[in-house]
Amino acid sequence: MKIAASFLDIKEPKNLEVTKLSKLDIDYIHLDVMDGIFVQNKTYNYEDFYNIVKDATKPYDVHLMVSDVKKYIDDFSKLNPKFITFHYEAVSDVNGIINYIHSLGLKAGISIKPNTDVVDIIDYLKNIDLVLVMSVEPGKGGQTFIENSVIKIDELYKIREEKNYKFLIEVDGGINNETIKKCKNADICVVGSYITKQDYEYAIDKLKN
Repeated sequence: MKIAASFLDIKEPKNLEVTKLSKLDIDYIHLDVMDGIFVQNKTYNYEDFYNIVKDATKPYDVHLMVSDVKKYIDDFSKLNPKFITFHYEAVSDVNGIINYIHSLGLKAGISIKPNTDVVDIIDYLKNIDLVLVMSVEPGKGGQTFIENSVIKIDELYKIREEKNYKFLIEVDGGINNETIKKCKNADICVVGSYITKQDYEYAIDKLKN
């Protein structure tokens, strides 16, 4: 199980704290990008994100919770992230966006909100590098894990095994040292406030073990 650390709720100065966090036993720095349109909250612009994460030593995992998906892909591709993930619900031409991310030499992820079913994205799974299951409503940190998210994770795992697909399964929202145990078929867990609101190293150790 890999850990992508979200820094939505990290203390100031964010750039120094993110650099410190990135030197610990995590696998990715997770960027929650919100535009105030697709979701109610709004985070930083690209330049602010760059200044926060530029000294981090782990690969970037970019999660776009935005309406103008292509514009944000153009911005955040400049970070050369490991993944750029967009929301299925935000676009009309899903394959077009997947192909556009791939044309930039990056791995493409597709995210589904709690009310979106796995069957809705079934046709895209053979072309995608990652599926992000939202286990809370996207848009803010510190929410409670939605239990039926586990069904989606297990369903995706089963499809992957049966079809021999290559996508990774990621889960995001309400992950802590207890809920992570329910996500055994996920490859990556995004963890935010559980890490950033206590001693980082202690929290990561609890998640890993």
